Amino acid sequence: MFTGIVEELGEIVAREPLADSARLTIRGKLATSDAKHGDSIAVNGVCLTVVDIVDGDSFTTDVMGETLARSSIGGLDVGSRVNLERAAAVNSRLGGHIVQGHVDGTGVVVARTPAENWEVVRISLPDNLARYVVEKGSITVDGISLTVSGLGADDDGDWLEVSLIPTTRELTTLGGAPVGTTVNLEVDIIAKYVERLTHRG
Repeated sequence: MFTGIVEELGEIVAREPLADSARLTIRGKLATSDAKHGDSIAVNGVCLTVVDIVDGDSFTTDVMGETLARSSIGGLDVGSRVNLERAAAVNSRLGGHIVQGHVDGTGVVVARTPAENWEVVRISLPDNLARYVVEKGSITVDGISLTVSGLGADDDGDWLEVSLIPTTRELTTLGGAPVGTTVNLEVDIIAKYVERLTHRG
């Protein structure tokens, strides 16, 4: 379980293709500082399992073919920067919202509108996820817990907007993601449970 508060920007330093998966080596000094085999670390919002620690500042992880195909992880290569968050401790503050690290789909950055002290980022929203997203609700974008500041639709389909403060722009990959970038989306798990319970009622 995670909170969507990115702890550091990491970097993919190696990628080894396997038969139906890939092994990534990711450098992240903070994320690796207390990591051990079997621990969970969110990489761009995808919950991955630590396989080994390398040189004290990097970890390896195996990514299944399904994850590569269904998330933006498949498009990352050596040199790519990634958002890292260690699993939340039971006694830690919930600074963002409840994040599982289970990506529901991907969107694409379609526009960026800068302002004096923030920037509005518009992201395409897959049809099957739109019903779970509400204005002022929570959304996880590449592992970042964000508040939905706008919703709408145009000829290309549904979209959502999030507003980035300077800290988020500086300390996460979304801050510098150009238009056209594919991002991982995880909707609020509570919305999915409510839908399931309502339909079964």
